[in-house]
Amino acid sequence: MPQPRLFKPLKIGDIEVKHRIGMAPLTRFRATEDRVPTLLMKKYYSQRAAVPGTLIITEGTFISATCGGFPHAPGIWREDQVAAWRIVTDEIHRKGCPVFCQLFAMGRAADFDVARKEGFDIVAPSAIPMEEGGVVPRAMTTDEVKQTIRDFANASKNAIRAGFDGVEIHGANGYLLDQFIQDVSNRRDDEYGGNVENRSRLLHDVIKSVVDAIGPERVGLRLSPWSTFQGMRMQDPIPQFTDVISKANQADIAYLHLVESRISGSQDYDGHDTLDFAYHLWNGPFLIAGGYTSHEARKLVDDKYPDKDIMVIFGRHFISNPDLIFRIKKGLELNAYKRDSFYVFESAVGYSDYPFSEEYLASGTNV
Repeated sequence: MPQPRLFKPLKIGDIEVKHRIGMAPLTRFRATEDRVPTLLMKKYYSQRAAVPGTLIITEGTFISATCGGFPHAPGIWREDQVAAWRIVTDEIHRKGCPVFCQLFAMGRAADFDVARKEGFDIVAPSAIPMEEGGVVPRAMTTDEVKQTIRDFANASKNAIRAGFDGVEIHGANGYLLDQFIQDVSNRRDDEYGGNVENRSRLLHDVIKSVVDAIGPERVGLRLSPWSTFQGMRMQDPIPQFTDVISKANQADIAYLHLVESRISGSQDYDGHDTLDFAYHLWNGPFLIAGGYTSHEARKLVDDKYPDKDIMVIFGRHFISNPDLIFRIKKGLELNAYKRDSFYVFESAVGYSDYPFSEEYLASGTNV
């Protein structure tokens, strides 16, 4: 019986992964209060690099001191952060896995208390709150938009210095770049709003600046065209995201990471819109996230799109199964995840305490 395509190598940029299951960028709040990665994070990522050749994408990492808004989430704009990330990436590489750093800015999704404590304004493309009765953000000035572009480029250079193989630009899930893309959050009348081309401009400029900084083979992009998370979802996303994807395709970046409509943030969602329009626009590898089971992942890669280079991204099951790829390949039962411990500040509970399978431990692989 031939080996499923799901377990065949795939070239992404200049790296080759050994199979087509990747680890999603997962917010976990285990960095220090001052946004420095910890040795606990090293242990967590080391565990999930259990099978060599697995693509690891880190949690969303802030590009500057004024682009945050989550507590205990890491950054990559200071030297101490770069040095701490280097400890993590060295360990992931020691386990034989490549790792990309997801870079983002929160915009209007920032937590009000965090912003007040850290002394920055909650900003967005327009003064439109994320939800009715929510905090009204301040519309960004053109100078602030230009600074954001520079911050992404600087963060990408820091990520390479920190040992990452590349970066993923987070243009999904209602964070700042997604807010500029969609008309539900962008009502600007300058060069960054007002029509499809202008709403795509900031993301396109960020991609260009990051590509110029570190090379296209080290750059990925994440989008969620259908997501309703954090007040998003324009009436007809296809024309807007067609423009975004077509321009990203011309930049020749390493991959396009798309979120299915059946996921909204970290929750399942009863969405039935498809990504078919995007499959016709992109020439390179796809990363696809959407609450897939192992059976559905095989079907997507082997049967539904056998002519496309697709990697299936797992999130919540990677949290609870450090040896996830081993379990899927061997047909083993998966550990259940515990949602109430997803976001416990700096705690090993629900983070690095999930067990490896007995079969994995017996295989002699170095844990």
